[in-house]
Amino acid sequence: MGARASHSGGMSDEEAWDARYREENRIWSGNANVELVAEVGDLPPGRALDLGCGEGADAVWLARNGWQVTAADISGVALQRAAAHAAEAGVSVDFQQHNLEKTFPDGEFDLVSAQFLHFWEDFDREKILRRAAQAVSPGGVLLIEGHMDHGPFRHEGHQEIHFPAPDEVIKSLDLGDGWEVLTAVVHPRQQKGPDGDLIERTDSTVKLRRKAG
Repeated sequence: MGARASHSGGMSDEEAWDARYREENRIWSGNANVELVAEVGDLPPGRALDLGCGEGADAVWLARNGWQVTAADISGVALQRAAAHAAEAGVSVDFQQHNLEKTFPDGEFDLVSAQFLHFWEDFDREKILRRAAQAVSPGGVLLIEGHMDHGPFRHEGHQEIHFPAPDEVIKSLDLGDGWEVLTAVVHPRQQKGPDGDLIERTDSTVKLRRKAG
């Protein structure tokens, strides 16, 4: 995950995310995102790019299902955990460290997945998603999953985050006629909060296909 390089307290984005991951031995569940599984399960495997891969659950799931996976994150701590997860699963993933506002993995991909690419500081998400669209090969899919609310994980003291609706996401990409919208929905999802209780929050899914030819 990438954002700007300056923070209150002089902490860089990489340091901020490393600190976040060091708060616990595992931040995320270790399971692939539900909507990724639902939206990608019927696609023929090819080359996949996982943006903001965190501890690697999505990348490992994709690799297990026959995809050739490149996965990027800003946090070296997260990438170490992701590499360990892949090794334990017996799959190969090309993990790369990127501040996605500044650098981006090379190549074209049949699937580019951006799952919950949010940040609690100033963050040019639209710029990254437009770059993600450029990385989709003809006939390929761009899958963007986002939050529509903070849920139980609001970061006190940080700026208010705008969570764009699917139509806002699509408009901001400014893709033109060379794309078709496959999915653009807002939906509920259950998630465990910090205290372990199940809560319901609202997410959004945007799935686009780049037209071939």
